Amino acid sequence: MPITPPLLEVRQLVKHYGVRTGLFNRVSAKVHALDGVSLFVERGETLGLVGESGCGKTTLARQVLRVERPPSDSVFFGGKDVATLRRGELKQYQRRVAAVFQDPFSSLNPRLRVKTIISEPMAAHGLRPGAARAEHVRQLLTAVGLSPAVAGYFPHQFSGGQRQRLAIARALAAEPELVVLDEPVSALDVSIRGQILNLLKDLQADFGVSYLLIAHDLPSVAFMSHRVAVMYLGQVVESATSRELIARPRHPYTRALLAAALPPDPAGARLARPIEGEIPSPISPPSGCRFHTRCPVVLEQCSRVEPMWREVAPGQFAACHLNDEDIGVLGASDGHGRS
Repeated sequence: MPITPPLLEVRQLVKHYGVRTGLFNRVSAKVHALDGVSLFVERGETLGLVGESGCGKTTLARQVLRVERPPSDSVFFGGKDVATLRRGELKQYQRRVAAVFQDPFSSLNPRLRVKTIISEPMAAHGLRPGAARAEHVRQLLTAVGLSPAVAGYFPHQFSGGQRQRLAIARALAAEPELVVLDEPVSALDVSIRGQILNLLKDLQADFGVSYLLIAHDLPSVAFMSHRVAVMYLGQVVESATSRELIARPRHPYTRALLAAALPPDPAGARLARPIEGEIPSPISPPSGCRFHTRCPVVLEQCSRVEPMWREVAPGQFAACHLNDEDIGVLGASDGHGRS
């Protein structure tokens, strides 16, 4: 019996950008935006992608969305190489993959009414002509928690949270299979973020859509996601189910992200101190493990040898030289390798 491929699969994706300098505008260096990133999203699930700004998350989203053409044999959708899609196939792909961006104030055309904004994807792909299109707009507005009566309004008449609901409705208009959520709540008030995340979970159950959720807030990502991949400086350093990642993070970078986001437990041991220092330049990433310059527990080989991607627990993978004993020491320390 053939094995069904994941809905989205990224295989060893490498993306470098040239840095041009000098009188002749020549490439003098390369930005290592992505270096061998691999991940997958199954049908009906949410994969969270988390990491600090500059780690390569948005670059990955641009490859998946075909804003930039990815290298051949690196991004697959339903088993098909996205880089080889021809015009008709590419248009179909653009219907099957949608996006919700960070800023709801700039992602909606201020000159268009809501009904036009939401119906644009349907018009572009020739879906639901005539009255059926208007009815689908009303259904989507209801699904995202807005009254169908607002279909004639303009974006400036809505709050930030309401605009993001409109952006979500637009993303779902053409019935995509995958929605890329690029920092969908980071521009919103804290009081609104939970409402939008809960809405996205409800819509996933109703529409059966898959999500690639990109954010820097690990607890929010874990709440939304079935699985989480943690990125650092162009590489995935850990991947696990959300529950396992929160309960037992295995990479020091993951532990530091949790420590930075979660309040300390007075009754329990400190997980780790938040990350100190600046992220290294992607133009000249560190040798060996790229996190070793900021890691609280550095082994002798960390600066020399790049760690192998390995299964450290059932269904949990990490690229780290630490073994179980080292992780135990880290969990008992104050975040700097001192007990």
